Amino acid sequence: MKNSLYTDGEYARNNPQCHAYDSPWKVQQILAMLTRHGIQPDTVCDIGCGAGEILRHLQLQMGANTRFFGYDISPQAIELCKHLENDRLSFFCEDLLLKKGELFDVLLCIDVFEHVEDYLDFLRRLRSKAKLKIFHIPLEMCAVSVVRGSPIVQNRKLVGHLHYFMKDTALMALKETGYTILDYNYTPSGISRARGVGAKLARIPRILVASIHRDFAARVLGGFSLLVLAE
Repeated sequence: MKNSLYTDGEYARNNPQCHAYDSPWKVQQILAMLTRHGIQPDTVCDIGCGAGEILRHLQLQMGANTRFFGYDISPQAIELCKHLENDRLSFFCEDLLLKKGELFDVLLCIDVFEHVEDYLDFLRRLRSKAKLKIFHIPLEMCAVSVVRGSPIVQNRKLVGHLHYFMKDTALMALKETGYTILDYNYTPSGISRARGVGAKLARIPRILVASIHRDFAARVLGGFSLLVLAE
C-alpha cells in the first residue's frame, strides 16, 4: 500500500470512523452471498478491517462456532477495534501478507485493493490466505465520473483510491492473478447509501436506468460496486 497514509494517521484524520457507518449495509451483501452458496465458515478474516464493524455485525448474525479475525496496518483503525474483541473476535495491527501459515475458510477484502499501489501483486499473495474470498470493489470508472473528474480526484485525495475499475476490469484483475470467479453481483451503493443533496438526486436516474439495464447504469451513471465470490 501507500503505507504512510495509513500508518502515520493521515487516513484516520480524513476518515475518523473508517467508514463504520457503511458496515451494516456491506454485511447484508456479504451474508446474502454466503447464504446463496450455503457457505458456513468456521473462520472469517477481514483484511483492511478498518473500525472492525463488519466483523462485529457478522458475528452477531452468524453461527456461534465461527471465529473472526481482523487485520489492518493502521494503528488508529485497530485502536477503534480493540474494544470489540471477545473470545471469538480478534484484531491485529499487522500486515496479513507477511504472516506465514495463516489459512482461513473465508477472507473478506472489502473496498481494499483499489488502495494498494501494486494491487496485482497484492491479489496474487492474498490467494494463499483462504479457501474462499469475497471482494467488494467500487466501480468508479463510469462515464459521469470521467466527464466530471471531481469524484475520482476527491476519492484519491480523501480516501486514497489509486485505481479505478469498471466491472470488466475488476473481474479481469482477479482472473489474471489466478482466481476462479464463482459468483458476482452489483451492489447499489449509490442508491442504498446516497448522502447529500446531489447523491440523493442522482438516485432517481440510477434507479430508473438500472431497472432496465444494470450494466448500462453502472457504466454510465455509476453508483455501483461489485461483490465477488472467488477461490
